[in-house]
Amino acid sequence: MEQELATLAATVAELQAKAAATGSIFSETFYYLTIPLMVLIHVGFLAYEMGASRSKNALASGIKNILAFAMIVPFFYYVGWWIYWAFPTGLSGAMGVMEISGFAYANEIASPTSPYMGPNLGDQASGVFWGAFVLFAATTASILSGAVIERIQLTGFIALAVVLGAFIWILAAAWGWHADGWLVTKLGYHDFGASGVVHMIAGFFALGVLINLGPRIGKFNADGSANQIAGHSMPMTLIGLMLIIAGFWGFLMGCVIVPGEAWSWSGKIETSIYGTPMTMSGMTFNVLMAFAGGIIGAWMTTRDPFWMMSGALGGIISAAAGIDLWWPPLAFVIGFIGASMMPFVASFIERMKIDDAVGAFTVHGFLGLWGVLAVGIVGSGYPALFGAADVIEISFMGQLGGAAVMALLGFVPGYAVSFVLKAMGMLRVPESAELLGLDLTKVPSSAYPESIHPSVSPAE
Repeated sequence: MEQELATLAATVAELQAKAAATGSIFSETFYYLTIPLMVLIHVGFLAYEMGASRSKNALASGIKNILAFAMIVPFFYYVGWWIYWAFPTGLSGAMGVMEISGFAYANEIASPTSPYMGPNLGDQASGVFWGAFVLFAATTASILSGAVIERIQLTGFIALAVVLGAFIWILAAAWGWHADGWLVTKLGYHDFGASGVVHMIAGFFALGVLINLGPRIGKFNADGSANQIAGHSMPMTLIGLMLIIAGFWGFLMGCVIVPGEAWSWSGKIETSIYGTPMTMSGMTFNVLMAFAGGIIGAWMTTRDPFWMMSGALGGIISAAAGIDLWWPPLAFVIGFIGASMMPFVASFIERMKIDDAVGAFTVHGFLGLWGVLAVGIVGSGYPALFGAADVIEISFMGQLGGAAVMALLGFVPGYAVSFVLKAMGMLRVPESAELLGLDLTKVPSSAYPESIHPSVSPAE
């Protein structure tokens, strides 16, 4: 009898070990797959921005995207990941109530000299988590990239992209996207899909840069009226936008905490980054409904194919902050409302003599704001953090406060750093280079044979 019990116990232990190993491999694979999916976002931005540029600037627009991505990776390795774990409670670097933050914790798990920051057979998660966050950082920088096409210096843009992706964005994530984040624990801030933490930060940062960068030559007339400067390939732009949306599924996957691991909130169900329960099923309903609402809303207000596809992205951004909370018809309405507002916001920005080449502030900054506030309007009273009782709840004032922080944290550094670069002569290309085209003067190369896109004049 004792022998049988010992055999049974050994069998149970073996099965438990196999189950644990299988679960860990699943978790590792889940986050690993978010990375190539998010790379599609950058494929999309590449096509989107090159198509939205005139043919004389197509390659220059693409090169700055690729180089910014490459530059952010090492900066995020050495600095960005450490910031996320060091500063959730504020700039003091104190440890939070969850005991997964502060200087000491960051030094242990996120310092470049830590065993967690390299090949380690005892750690299956750190590298893939870091990789997913690198892609979040690169996405934030790519949002800036589209706004400033056709007139920004490559060196100045890379400096701005690194500041945004490896420093500013990750500080926002530490405050509003971490269970110890002070916006979460003090205000009940809820931003599951990063409407504020990624999109507002990038959109408002871009707005600060655009004020100092100035409009493209020929954008505005002496009387203040604006001219449309069309890109050379609307099909490429539309395909790029659809690829961004495809990559968005990986982005949202990376916001999910899978069950059953030592770092999971639950052993049975997926949760948000705040530990609140959710399911992939619910997220799927809401992403597709917001996507559809955004397309329809933009199409009904503009009949313009560019805004229609921007509306698809805008609909998802509008619903992203509460994508773990919405009833699907509500996600549709929130996406519809957000996308319907886009053309009017873009017109207002243009009347302010700001040349946002692809509507980056409108789609990301303004609709990110709308997404954060929508959670406060509709989601007030829901728990903002995991807990059985006495947990802080979502509120409109908490969301409004969080949105104000995101707007300032994006705009002020964007304006300040670009102002310094402008004073140093590192922000904008010379007028002669802009007129001739950046591909010819800065790359130098040509995106197309001359017979396909013949130059009409230097100012084409």
